[in-house]
Amino acid sequence: MTLAQYLEQQQAFVDAALDRLVPPETQSPETIHKAMRYSLFAGGKRIRPILCMEACRTVAGEKPGMEDAACALELIHTYSLIHDDLPALDNDDLRRGRPTNHKVFGEAMAILAGDALLTFAFEVLARLPDVGPDVRAALVAELAGASGTVEGMIAGQVRDIEGEGAEPTEARLESIHRAKTGALLRASVRMGAIYGGSKLSELDALTRYGEHIGLAFQIVDDVLDVEQPSEKLGKTAGKDAAQKKITFPAVYGIARSREMAQEQLQWAHAALDRFGPSAARLRELADLIVRRNA
Repeated sequence: MTLAQYLEQQQAFVDAALDRLVPPETQSPETIHKAMRYSLFAGGKRIRPILCMEACRTVAGEKPGMEDAACALELIHTYSLIHDDLPALDNDDLRRGRPTNHKVFGEAMAILAGDALLTFAFEVLARLPDVGPDVRAALVAELAGASGTVEGMIAGQVRDIEGEGAEPTEARLESIHRAKTGALLRASVRMGAIYGGSKLSELDALTRYGEHIGLAFQIVDDVLDVEQPSEKLGKTAGKDAAQKKITFPAVYGIARSREMAQEQLQWAHAALDRFGPSAARLRELADLIVRRNA
């Protein structure tokens, strides 16, 4: 199976699980469920849940229910996008090629849709049927930490906001993006490993992999914001520069940023050496993250 076929298959697998888990649009109150589903099924790549499932497969093969654990990551990711687009934050009108949630449902409902997705993510983990309470608790703690204020996603978002207009230094850049983007990507592979019952040495190796692809992802994202048009990105291009955000191109320039992404890719591959052929898809996913053009 080619990588493109694999991704299409896995995206459909995740979408089916999300559709099963998330209340339908006909469930009262209908408006909030329509708003949640509008952003959740807007055509995302599902990279985070796919990474989670593939990390699980790497250490344990196919395990029942792993897709539900993986869906919790997509719920958190989608909530963060809805809130990022709000006027009080990035004030964006376009996401994944169509109007942002607050442009369709209004600011109040968009805030609540994000809140609902955030809350539901932990309900999904707490109710996982195919693992024991220790694993459920570990998954909740992992996702909460990666989403939170101590070196988690919210910490990165706060630093991003406070850094607007500040001098773009290496230290500020790293403090923003290891938390804002990197924490949830690292958690994606760690949660898969935890669900699969990995050994500590396996978890450590996958953690290193997750850290490297997390940083690579953000480097490439920053470069694409400069180089690609809105139509290609599915979101408003050039926003980082317009808002004077601290980005990799702002600190290092385009050429060096691309070199750094390649370095992170090499280190990500090296972290997987111990797994051999079982990590083949994780290697391909790392390549995809660095070589994507949108």
